[in-house]
Amino acid sequence: MPCQAVPHTDITEGVGRVGAHGHAGHATLPMTRVAWAVLAPLAVLTVVGLVVLWPSSAPVPERPSAAQEFDGVVLALEPQECPEDAPEASGGCGTVTVRVDAPDGEREVEAPLSTAPGAPELEVGDEVVVAAAETPEGYLYGVVDHQRGPQLWALLAALGLALVAFGRWRGLTALVGLGITFVVLLAFIVPAVIAGEAPVLVALVGASAVTLSVLYLTHGVSLSTTVAVMGTMASLGLTAALSEVAVGALHLTGVTDDISTAVTSTYGIDPRGLLVASIIIGSVGVLDDVTVTQAATVTELGRANPSYRFAELYGAAARVGRSHIASVVNTIVLAYAGSSLPLLVLVVADNGSLAGAATTQLIAQEVVRSAVATIGLIAAVPLTTALASLATRTAEPEAARPA
Repeated sequence: MPCQAVPHTDITEGVGRVGAHGHAGHATLPMTRVAWAVLAPLAVLTVVGLVVLWPSSAPVPERPSAAQEFDGVVLALEPQECPEDAPEASGGCGTVTVRVDAPDGEREVEAPLSTAPGAPELEVGDEVVVAAAETPEGYLYGVVDHQRGPQLWALLAALGLALVAFGRWRGLTALVGLGITFVVLLAFIVPAVIAGEAPVLVALVGASAVTLSVLYLTHGVSLSTTVAVMGTMASLGLTAALSEVAVGALHLTGVTDDISTAVTSTYGIDPRGLLVASIIIGSVGVLDDVTVTQAATVTELGRANPSYRFAELYGAAARVGRSHIASVVNTIVLAYAGSSLPLLVLVVADNGSLAGAATTQLIAQEVVRSAVATIGLIAAVPLTTALASLATRTAEPEAARPA
């Protein structure tokens, strides 16, 4: 059977199609090499940082707490009428009998019902946390909180089921990524800071580890993900630098409440460094969201419009990024304000005016968090968009492009 000749037009059209999409052309390969040339040293430095800064043993407080905490169950309540001069209490007045699970066995103890604002409201059968403080007259007991383990596990299970039901395999990888984030935070960042390592350095290493592992896990190993990682890492570096400058320029100490005071006095941690570290860690999640979105947007625009040049691709994706930034900026401000709303209410109420409260360290600290995170976020959009556009731009020869 004679062989059929393949029309010349089919071959040339095939070459044109490959070149038009640019994924097999000469533009993608150099960009891939550049990306890995940048990320490989960063990955090595991250691993070295984890090894060097990883705490070798459990940290011990410089001044251990005088009170011990035990799990217990409320057996009985004996309410009494509160004195007239007593503050209004959520828990009422009287005594509560609790069965305590101490290391030396179970025992029943009596504790006063707390008259402090926010004290737990107790009922018979409640599982509670009991604090025991030793005094010359013996142990004093107090119910300090409810046990919430089962409820929290149920809530987390509902979150996991919702993610897997909707996201399927991607939802499962998101759950694994969330687990990695918690491992890095609770097994590395917090213990390393308590052990005396520089908080800013620990935060940068931890944020880098989360970015490198979670993004590739949840979005796959691809050039688009690599571009998102590069944009995130560059923006994190800018955020860290701006945080140091802003905290120093505004003379912020990082000590604004009883919690920060206790952390500093008990563990000897630099509160200013801890403030900068908290800004870095708080920026990672939002940066990941923006950079992944921009990289994916550029990739899809490049596939849908293979004739787009670099400038056209960048301009179209940048318009999407501006809309995204406009909504995310409000999210950042509201998230920081919501997390410290009781303190904000107290400061504004005590100062009598918003202008006077704005210059206090508490408010200024939240302004720095929001402003620095937003600047880093804004910088991530053009940077990631430009890198993604360069990676996916059309590699078609000029002669083949439409006029």
